[in-house]
Amino acid sequence: MCLAIPSKVIAINDNVAILETLGVQREASLDLMGESVKVGDYVLLHIGYVMSKIDEKEALESIELYQEMIAKMNETQ
Repeated sequence: MCLAIPSKVIAINDNVAILETLGVQREASLDLMGESVKVGDYVLLHIGYVMSKIDEKEALESIELYQEMIAKMNETQ
């Protein structure tokens, strides 16, 4: 099972998206996307490929949940 953290598209160069995920930037290929992706969209990725686009509200709710989980894990250390 994989957990996908929503990533925000901050730039697109050719067919490669530059994404921001919880403060970390990375590149991901858009080769497997059947729909268009633009700067500002939220996406889910797997092994370096953008797999799907998700709604901003859902993305922000997921990000908030991940941040709460990270905070809880940090409390126990």
